[in-house]
Amino acid sequence: MHDLESLVMTNSKPQVASPVTAKGAAGANPVIARGAAGANPVIARGAAGAPKQSDFTELPGGVTAAKGFRASGIHCGVKKAKKDLALVVSDTPASAATVLTTNKVQAAPVLLVREQMAHGKAFRAIVVNSGNANACTGDRGMEDARAMVAATAAALKCAPGEVLVSSTGVIGQYLPIRAITSGIATSAAALAPAGGHAAAEAIMTTDTFVKECAVEFTCGSARAVIGGMAKGSGMIMPNMATMLAFVTTDAAVAPGALQAALSRASDRSFNRISVDGDTSTNDMVALLANGASGAAPITEAKGEAYEAFASALQHVLTALSKMIVRDGEGATKFIEINVTGAADEASAARAARAIANSSLVKTAMNGEDANWGRILAAVGYSGIEFDPAKTEIAFGDLPILRKNYTIDFSEEEAARVLHEKDITINVCLNGGEGSASFWTCDLSREYVAINANYRT
Repeated sequence: MHDLESLVMTNSKPQVASPVTAKGAAGANPVIARGAAGANPVIARGAAGAPKQSDFTELPGGVTAAKGFRASGIHCGVKKAKKDLALVVSDTPASAATVLTTNKVQAAPVLLVREQMAHGKAFRAIVVNSGNANACTGDRGMEDARAMVAATAAALKCAPGEVLVSSTGVIGQYLPIRAITSGIATSAAALAPAGGHAAAEAIMTTDTFVKECAVEFTCGSARAVIGGMAKGSGMIMPNMATMLAFVTTDAAVAPGALQAALSRASDRSFNRISVDGDTSTNDMVALLANGASGAAPITEAKGEAYEAFASALQHVLTALSKMIVRDGEGATKFIEINVTGAADEASAARAARAIANSSLVKTAMNGEDANWGRILAAVGYSGIEFDPAKTEIAFGDLPILRKNYTIDFSEEEAARVLHEKDITINVCLNGGEGSASFWTCDLSREYVAINANYRT
């Protein structure tokens, strides 16, 4: 019953909404800074591999927008008052894919999920607590993670191997496991097709708003849905994805193809955001696919149906990624960095990452200071091959630095551009066809205040 064909249900197909064109990642369309008459333009084309235009339609509902999924979010006692326990359940066995932190220090739930993914073939649920990371907790931490899995399996009447577990919060403290296991029973009783929003609330820590996205798209001859929720505000610098995200789909996708799509989409979304340059111990993206849409199974990481699925998935993950950046701790500005003209996409991404992680660039943006030298210096220490004299920099459509270090801009006009809440930094290296986008935020005094008092 756990083979791929068993994941395709015979439910009636969802009603097809009127399709709208989704543009994908910001910056996918060229942004041109024209400079002086006759000057070479600075062109930022956005992330290579950004979602192609498609007929997918955004929907409400988050992780329960897809058919055959229920969720809940409750307060069980990890936090003083706010929701702190989320449960997402597929009504039928689902294939799964995950992308996990590369931090050498890994929380107990991350270690357990690695073990589960190595041996499991089908999954039913994801249980998540917030307020406590269950990281650096040794043998007891692993016992507690297994206890969460066991309690969830008992409540759902499924096998423990079908339950994925995740935690987020303060490092180095033991879970109040009795409160959590008791809460899991309550969560199971509260499961509902409209419970996605409550679950998204329950995974928040320092987040200031709920992060959800869902789209309906054409998958072969049928319509399918992908929905997701994420949390993240601080300790954000992906070497995977420095946050938690949980995604569901009613498309039927074989594990190998599902993993390929998730890895690619994560690399071009969650792996291209930064708030503070820190990679967490608990990072996790988990995706469940249960086939309840009735769409024909996607068995390989190729073909029209696979590309439609991968495009819709990247749209959801990119949207969630940008929400995380906009909610960066103490952030006052959302910054998109577009690097073009690099030798290849990897070089462009490396340069963009260096700019995004530069404390000097981020503080300059906070102070609305057109300090282009910090941007060029970041590209210089990124380790890529490029010619600094050919590099051009623009803030939005305002040229700042042209070739041969030519500088001719109005400080007043630059101040006007940098005063906006959304800022675009366009860097053209004029050395190839590689391009990539990265998203970050400014670094403010409030960020220091939040993290100076995080445990209190």
